[in-house]
Order: sequence, then C-alpha cells, then structure tokens
Amino acid sequence: MSLLTHLLACLFGMGSWVSINGLWVELPLIVPQIPEAWYLPSYLSVIIQMANIGPLFVTLMHRFRPGTLNERAVIYVIIGLGTVATFLLGFFWKETVVVAGVARSVPLLVLTFFLAAVDCTSSVTFLPFMMRLKSQYLTTYYIGEGVSGLLPSLVALIQGAGVVHCINSTQSVNYTLNIPNGSVTSDLQAQYQPANFSTEVFFFFLSAMMLVCLGAFLLLNYHPSVAREQPNSRYTNGVKQKTKNRELVEQKPMMDPYRPENQKPRSSFGTGSYSWMEVFYIFGILAWVNALSNTVLPSVQSYSCMPYGNNAYHLSASLAALSNPLACFIAMFLPIRSLLFMGALTVIGTGVGVYIMIMAVLSPCPLLVNDTSGGVIIVLAWVLFILTLSYVKVIIGVILRDEGHSALVWCGAVVQLGSLLGAVTMFPLVSVYDYFSSGDPCNTKCS
Repeated sequence: MSLLTHLLACLFGMGSWVSINGLWVELPLIVPQIPEAWYLPSYLSVIIQMANIGPLFVTLMHRFRPGTLNERAVIYVIIGLGTVATFLLGFFWKETVVVAGVARSVPLLVLTFFLAAVDCTSSVTFLPFMMRLKSQYLTTYYIGEGVSGLLPSLVALIQGAGVVHCINSTQSVNYTLNIPNGSVTSDLQAQYQPANFSTEVFFFFLSAMMLVCLGAFLLLNYHPSVAREQPNSRYTNGVKQKTKNRELVEQKPMMDPYRPENQKPRSSFGTGSYSWMEVFYIFGILAWVNALSNTVLPSVQSYSCMPYGNNAYHLSASLAALSNPLACFIAMFLPIRSLLFMGALTVIGTGVGVYIMIMAVLSPCPLLVNDTSGGVIIVLAWVLFILTLSYVKVIIGVILRDEGHSALVWCGAVVQLGSLLGAVTMFPLVSVYDYFSSGDPCNTKCS
C-alpha cells in the first residue's frame, strides 16, 4: 500500500467536519462578543440540521437519477465553499444586522449554514468517493475524520479558549441589627481568560485546513501513485459501464471475499452477503451510535463535566477527540466484522453513555463531585464512550464499503439521519425546557 495515498486519504477525511468542529470549540471566545450570547449553541443546532437539505438532495439524486450527479464536481464545490465560508468568518463573525429592531449576528449564522451544508453533504459524497480506492484506505479516511475533531480542539487548547479563573470580589452588605458600618462578604466570580491569539486567526487556520483537504482531493484524483491503488477504473460518478449496451448500473465489488464462493445471495442489498434483517440491524446500530456520539451526548458534555472542574471538562473534550482517530487506528489492524461483537460494543458504549447522561441530569451536583475520583471517572467515561462507538462506526463503514457504492451513500444518509433525530430529541430538553442545570463554576456548593 502507498504511504502517500494513506496520507492523502487522511487529509481528505480531515476536511469532512473540521469547520463545524472548530466552530463549536471556539464558542467560549465567540459568545461574549455577540448579541445571541449563550443562546448561540441552540441556534447552531437548528442551523446544522437545516443544512441536511444538502445530503438529502444528493441521496435522492442517487436513488432516482443514478449517475446524473457528478460526484467529483460536488466534492470540489463543497470543499471550495467550505474554504471560502471559513475565510469570510474571520472577517465577519462579529458583524451584526438589525432585524426587527434587534441586533442579530446574521453574517455568522448565514456562513454557519454554508459550513454545515458542506460538512453534512460530505457524509454522502466523501465516503462514496473512497470506493475508488482499495478498502484499506477507508479506515485511513476515518482516521482523518477523527482528526477533524481532534485538531481544532488542540488548537483551541493552545489558544486558551474557555479557560476560566475564579477571582475574589467583595460586596458591601448593610445590616440593620446593631452593625452601623455594614459588613463585607467575599465571593468568587468566573472570569474567562484572554486568548493567546484571536478568533480571526483561528478561523483563518480552519480555512487553511480546508485548503489542505482540497489539495489532498486533487492529488487523490490525479497523482499517478494513487491511480495504481484503484482496484478498477470502470466507473463514472460512482456507477459502472456495461460493455454491451453501456447502460449505467450500480457499482458493486466483483467478488465478496467474506462470502463462500458458491453461496447464494441472501438479499438484493449489495453483494447479498447479509439478509435484510441483518442490513436493518447494521443501519439501526449506525443511526443509534451516530445519534449518541454526534448530538445526544455532546449536547450535555459541559453539564456532565463542568461540575468536576474546568480541567476535567477540557481533558474529557480533548481525550475524547483523541479517542476517535485512535479507534480508527485500532480498526485498521484489528477489523472485527462480527455483528455480535458490534452489538456488544454498542451496548457497552450505550451503557457508558447512560452514566454520562445521569451525571448531566444530576448537574451541578453529580456523584463524587467533591472527590478527585469523580473527575477521573467522567474523563475515562467519555474516552471509553467515544472509543467504542467510533470503532463500531468504522467497522460498519468497512462492511458497507464491500457492499458497493450505493451502500456507502446510504451509510452517509443514515449517519445524518441519526444525528438529526438526536438533535431533535435533545434541543427541546436543553434549550426550551432547561432540563439541565450547569451551576456556577466558581460558587456552586454541594453537600
């Protein structure tokens, strides 16, 4: 296998979600300077789900007009759009427009919609494009997708985004009972520390990462050593040409190495390796793990971690982001395709997720809140949660890659569907009904 192709596949995958991931980790520096303040995350959740119109369009075109949509052209467009949008954010993220007499961050919200459309659409275009390469490179692509969350987090840590210091403040309190001069009480106030470099520089960095993704995509298309890694070249826009009547048909692998040679197809899905019950089982798990790991648990991460301290929160965010590419790296050398094992890992990850959710519900006074072990456990819980479910996602991607181009398109669609259902479920609980309480990072007292 070509080391260059592995590197390019990783850099290509890195561009899939780097913009939106970067925007989320930069929120502590953005919200104090815009009129929406901490309502912004709620708006972002809605905007990101609205952007699913992109993958919906691509999936419908693939279903009803296969071969009409030029896959490469779509990828060029969305990477270029992501590059321009992140670059413009560096100039306009603080700008406001008066709407109905109220100042609103219209440029930020509009550009975020374009970024979300780019990242959501990448789920149904980047993955199918990887059909052009050998199956080993799909795992490398998933490593890059994991890095798209890790890299912005590390840069934000270097930047100092979200670092809170508790400082003393004094308040004069007047009493009427024999204390003529009043009394002075001491209190703590949370104060965000100034960043080591500006938000504008951070957005320019994200734009540069999108340019790197674009360069990697160009080389994946035109570099000679990459062309040698393609299993065959008889495809156009994800479909294969018949030599006799030149009708466009869905590309599928010529042989499934994981099915006995003379075994009859068990369904009309892909190569027929799996029955329809197993296909629904695979896609059900895929939707479930993406709902949990992309929207449900991340929406309460601050509630589950902040009661244990700012360090626990940042460690959980950084190590969880590191767990994603680590799981992909493990899957590269240990790709266990057992559906039973996949289900067992999903149950383990879900169980850990339940513990995290319980701690979020109990915020600001979760279990072991005043004990060091509580912070250690919540950090390890986040690492195990992301590690197990990321491994499941990679294995499902590898399985569906062997089932053909269409299977990967539906893989991306189900990923977005699961994320959408998770967001729709959590948005009212977090933002409308205020079911979760974060408490004050400096003054919350738990007995």
